[in-house]
Amino acid sequence: MSANYINITVEVWRQPGDKAQGRFETYSLQNISTHMSFLEMLDVLNEQLQKEGKEPVAFDHDCREGICGSCGMYINGRAHGPQELTTACQLHMRTFQDGEHIVVEPWRARAFPVLKDLVVDRGAFDRIQQAGGFVSIDTGSAPDANEIPIPKPISDYAFEAAACIGCGACVAACKNASAMLFVSAKVSHLALLPQGQVEKRERVKAMVAQMDAEGFGNCSNTGACEAECPKGISLSNIARMNREYLSAKLSQKQYDK
Repeated sequence: MSANYINITVEVWRQPGDKAQGRFETYSLQNISTHMSFLEMLDVLNEQLQKEGKEPVAFDHDCREGICGSCGMYINGRAHGPQELTTACQLHMRTFQDGEHIVVEPWRARAFPVLKDLVVDRGAFDRIQQAGGFVSIDTGSAPDANEIPIPKPISDYAFEAAACIGCGACVAACKNASAMLFVSAKVSHLALLPQGQVEKRERVKAMVAQMDAEGFGNCSNTGACEAECPKGISLSNIARMNREYLSAKLSQKQYDK
């Protein structure tokens, strides 16, 4: 076998629908280019299945550039696979060895029900963001908005939090299926900037309430979310969200008095 090609065995979770019982099915693939991405390998698998008259494997994908978050899946027991700071679509087959057995399965969380095969419903994330509302401050035209003075450290922290792509790896990696890292990233990047200050108290309360309503678990404090996040979102965002939430609740109590 050439160094640029490998033979692999892929064990994939197959589930025909959200109410159906799932199972693993095993497939053999020959002459897979090591230059392929993991999703391109799944494309090859689906072409092979279609030629055999079988149902192709359903999986989410969109940009295939590591920025949309659609491609989330467990690969050999790790969210997005064995390579750190890498989405599944950017994971290349050179990461694996010739003859390797690769297990692929969907996210496992009550708030992310499996729809079909590797596709899960991540609508809970959308509803959390919708609960947070929008930034209503009048910033004027683009040049005026850019003239708002923002200290460099603050803009850097906001940018790092905004890098979250909402893939759900943090939820999948957490033993409690917590969404705290995702929610805190969304809270942080808005609360840190002056444009998001006006609604920050109501925003954090609404987003946390929606997170709880969706059935996500509590933070486990083990740091698995940060370790598996393909964008390296920091746990410090969770601490910031907790401070924002506590401040909002205390302010509400004082107002109620």
